Amino acid sequence: MALFDIFSKRQKKLRGEASDVYQYDQLPDPLRVQIVHVMCDALGRPGEFAQIDCWRSISDALCREYGMFSLPTAQKGRQRHFFQEVADFLLQTDDLEQALDVVELCFRAVDTTSRHFTFMGRHDADQIADRAIDELNQRFKEHAVGYQFVNGEVLRVDSQLLHAEVVKPALRLLESKFYAGPQEEFLRAHEHYRHGNSKEALNECLKSFESLMKAVCVKRGWALSGKETASSLIKVCMENGLIPAFWQTQFTSLKSLLEAAVPTGRNNLAGHGQGAEPIVVPDYLVAYMLHMTGACLVFLATAEQHL
Repeated sequence: MALFDIFSKRQKKLRGEASDVYQYDQLPDPLRVQIVHVMCDALGRPGEFAQIDCWRSISDALCREYGMFSLPTAQKGRQRHFFQEVADFLLQTDDLEQALDVVELCFRAVDTTSRHFTFMGRHDADQIADRAIDELNQRFKEHAVGYQFVNGEVLRVDSQLLHAEVVKPALRLLESKFYAGPQEEFLRAHEHYRHGNSKEALNECLKSFESLMKAVCVKRGWALSGKETASSLIKVCMENGLIPAFWQTQFTSLKSLLEAAVPTGRNNLAGHGQGAEPIVVPDYLVAYMLHMTGACLVFLATAEQHL
């Protein structure tokens, strides 16, 4: 029960093969197969003895909720094999929500039933369950699918509104040849986040933020010393009217917001030596910083278009 950093994965990372950040509309076939492997690790494979037949319970729950006597994948007139029915249903259904129903019910069983020693006589039942849930969530990230299993439910890793109104517009605005560097860094930040590299993600957030401001300054011919920090770049953008003068009186805190949002988070958590004790950057904080970075990129790029 593990994720392996195999050669093909590393090559894809190096090539930067990512057309979008997160998608919510489908579960790729390889991801579905990987989920079945993880479920088997935690709930048992066909032929393995378990005190409770989780596969039958999951199949019965789905049938009851869908108003069926058996799942469509059950073989008519033959003895029922509940693991096969559930696995085949997950692998074959075209309905994303039904596929996620299967994932949710299975991993609820992983998170509850499989933790009991009496389930399969495992002395490390808790660790097996924890590793299975962690691998599921890592697989979602690995395939850029925007869901996670948290507290017994499958949830979006962020709201669809944020994804639609912040992340995608940021990527679209950065498609200009002037912003190729910031776009690459913003995508790299998401790539690091998907692979659990929290500190690297924060560093790429700041790089993208700084790179966009530098690109705007170069495009507009604004003087730079070549050694600007995020704070000094914000100052140059403010002084050259990237933010309209009549907004400056109404939004006196905007400069502080821009300075504090991305640079401070990165500087405090990722930009300096961590000392004797390793610093753990929680995923929810990295997600917040990604959204904040995206919002800043959208604002600055849009403001430049309207100069």
